[in-house]
Amino acid sequence: MKFGCCAAIDKAEVLYKAGYDFIECTVVSLMPEESEGVFKNILKQYKDSPIPIEACNILLPSDLKIVGENVNNQRVESYLSTALERVHRIGADTIVFGSGGARSLPEGFPIEKGEEQIAAFLSKATDIAEQFNLTIVIEPLNKKESNVINSVPEAVEWTKKLNRKSLKALADFYHMEEENEPLTNLYEHKDFISHIHVADSNRFSPGTGTYPYSEFASYIQKANYDGRISIECNWRNFEEEIGHSLDYLKQQFSSL
Repeated sequence: MKFGCCAAIDKAEVLYKAGYDFIECTVVSLMPEESEGVFKNILKQYKDSPIPIEACNILLPSDLKIVGENVNNQRVESYLSTALERVHRIGADTIVFGSGGARSLPEGFPIEKGEEQIAAFLSKATDIAEQFNLTIVIEPLNKKESNVINSVPEAVEWTKKLNRKSLKALADFYHMEEENEPLTNLYEHKDFISHIHVADSNRFSPGTGTYPYSEFASYIQKANYDGRISIECNWRNFEEEIGHSLDYLKQQFSSL
């Protein structure tokens, strides 16, 4: 099992020194709609990282809508082609599809039409992902952040429906708690979960709240999950908290 942290690339050195296994940066930080010349300087910063960049979250900017009446399919396709190629170049192999602002259905928009558009987007994304041996993981979001795909079973249904080798599901402890989702889903859908995000109460850092980590860890163990667990939270003091959070996670998962 590997422990990582969602953070900007300028935090790579401090995460490396704290003992993390990887860093999870954002796809949007790779500036997919900017030129190769602009990306050249960004790429150097990633290549110089002392810690591996193994996953990327925030696939889409919020203004790049993939559902609704005003979807710019040409822009979406161009963005995906560049974004996924750049993810591959920085060394990551997993991309998180959360992007609540981009995927949420406009008020009154037909659900069936929205689902067709999401399916078309994921089909295009997986076509490109498979060229670079990337995996896209669908992140369930709580209903305050998205009005579609709000639980692990829903994300898993999408992976089954599209049936692509590059498409899996993500389990996020914070979103599961926000939706009162049973932690048993971690075990019941274990064959489809390939990435995990964690936080604690009020989305602060692990070990600072009341989330039932022992129960969470027990289902992870039961599922024989041995992949990546990445902290995605709001930090009060990043440099002071990262060491404690890593120690806390290692303690919780020490028997795995």
